[in-house]
Amino acid sequence: SDEIMGLFGSKKNPEDLKHDAMSMMEKNQPKAAISLFNKILKQNESDEEVLLNKGLALNQIKKYSDAITCFDKLIEIDPKNAQALNNRGISMAENGNIQEASECYDKAIEADPRYAASYFNKGVLLDKLQEHENALTALEKAIAVDSRKPNAMVYKGIVLGKLKRHEEALNCFQNICKKYPNNQDAFFQKGVQLAELGRHEKAIAVFDEILKKYKDNVNVIYAKSRSCAALDKIPESIELLKQAITKNPKIIRNWAKDEPIFTKLHNNDKFRSLVKL
Repeated sequence: SDEIMGLFGSKKNPEDLKHDAMSMMEKNQPKAAISLFNKILKQNESDEEVLLNKGLALNQIKKYSDAITCFDKLIEIDPKNAQALNNRGISMAENGNIQEASECYDKAIEADPRYAASYFNKGVLLDKLQEHENALTALEKAIAVDSRKPNAMVYKGIVLGKLKRHEEALNCFQNICKKYPNNQDAFFQKGVQLAELGRHEKAIAVFDEILKKYKDNVNVIYAKSRSCAALDKIPESIELLKQAITKNPKIIRNWAKDEPIFTKLHNNDKFRSLVKL
């Protein structure tokens, strides 16, 4: 019967397959989605929606070169497809092809100046290249084009922090926290900037608030340890550092060795044995 045939997929029309594939994407099952996208592309190799989503799914499972092939097919059909250009840029960047990634983002911006993701990704790329001022410009454009999503605002605050513009960064994170009270990244970064400004009591209050919900977050434990050291709460600082090192030995030890706040503990035996100084 048709029903039995349907179970084996041979009777499903492309629209049903597409619906199933998109549902797999929503359930975060990109591999299952890709096999369905392939079935649809066998019937119609130039389905733009399917090519785009197959490329996105391939990016998700880190098959960047295959994703690029997908986006290239789509760009051949529609050279002004900003989403395809932008996501091709992501694949390129992940493959370490920075120059081409940057060109993809520029082409995407040219194709659709109202598509915020291209400005955001360009900002992230420039930040990684240590071009912080240019990164800020790109991120500000992303915010101007789409002020509803907080990701560009959060990144802008992080870049301001790297530029040692800590008051501006703090201000940025405080605004995000007002607008998006559940944004944990912004709340944590607010604590980090308070610490950078030497307001360690306030920073600790922020970190404690986060630790109520996420008691195992290694970044927050480490940040609190730093602020405790700055306030000369040495036993508490060392206890927290120990917790952080247990969770992520290699990275936390490296951070602690290079951390100026911990310099005062370099003669402390417990600190030395924890960090392996």
